[in-house]
Amino acid sequence: MTNTEQKLKERVKELTCLYEVTSIIVNSNYDELETSLEAIAHCLKRGWQFAEAAAVQITIGDYQVQTKNYGNDMVSHSSDVKIFNKVEGRITVGYPSAEFSVTDFLDEERTLLKNVCLAIGNLMERKHIRDSEEETKRQMERADRFHIMGEITAGIAHELNTPLANILGFAELLVENTGDEATRRDLQKIIDNAIFSREIVKKLMFFTCEMPQEMEQIELNAVVENVLRLLAPSLKAKQLNIVKSFGREHIQMRANTVQLTQVLFNLIMNAAYYSPPKGAIHIELDKSNDRTIIRIADEGQGIETEHADKIFEPFYTSKPTGEGTGLGLSVVHGIVRSYKGTISHRPNTPKGTIFTLEFPKI
Repeated sequence: MTNTEQKLKERVKELTCLYEVTSIIVNSNYDELETSLEAIAHCLKRGWQFAEAAAVQITIGDYQVQTKNYGNDMVSHSSDVKIFNKVEGRITVGYPSAEFSVTDFLDEERTLLKNVCLAIGNLMERKHIRDSEEETKRQMERADRFHIMGEITAGIAHELNTPLANILGFAELLVENTGDEATRRDLQKIIDNAIFSREIVKKLMFFTCEMPQEMEQIELNAVVENVLRLLAPSLKAKQLNIVKSFGREHIQMRANTVQLTQVLFNLIMNAAYYSPPKGAIHIELDKSNDRTIIRIADEGQGIETEHADKIFEPFYTSKPTGEGTGLGLSVVHGIVRSYKGTISHRPNTPKGTIFTLEFPKI
């Protein structure tokens, strides 16, 4: 750069670039960050001494944007983007190597690049904080919903138990005292439906952790094998392949056999229901010093994002009418919670869902 006028012109370009980048960041929509990063890349291009030849690439986490003339064979200068003092990305500005060299980068441009990286790092930190606050809020709202639902369902379960017991008892008494076959068939329908309703009440009580627990030391591997035997006809009908991965040959945990069977039965049954024919269901068991871990993965369509927070709610189901009560996963959640454990889900690769259960040492 040969004269003061040119130097001043470059300083104005750099300050304008920094002002534009700051304005973009201030007005950024956290849900459309890629658009903001693209705008910042074009601002940086205009801020360099040889703007027409300059090219920019911004890479941060899952985001990667670049101007159309960016190439890997360029002579370039880079600066790291730090988020909470950890390098999470990089911004690179380059020129075509056939026409330029590293000496064509100005010291002021290097300073500008560092300032832009700092500003973008601050933006990403604010996004992380916002996302964390929203996740915490969702978890609190979900916990409140479960608490309210628990109180409601516990009340419903207790209120329904007595009339259901009366219906079942009197219907069985009438069956014994009637000789008319048509009447006996009708009474049997009443009994069957009363038993079905009683099972729903039991599931509601499982959800609210109202069922008595008789805990004992059990072998988890054996419980899984027993559940697979129970589900063998359903698995065979869809020609599903069960892939077992047991971290140990014998994994012991303290639990109620009936409850743990119900948890595994529901999760594997759901995996089978949503799996495509000839698909695979992966069952993984492992144990560390203080935690027992169960993972069940399917290759179905997965859980849609808008439904992710609802699947453990009572009576919520994505199955067609008549194919599910919507209590299976809520029962699983209630039992796992009563063991002071956790249950979570995440997408499988390339498709499907992985449910993870973690039980602390009891």
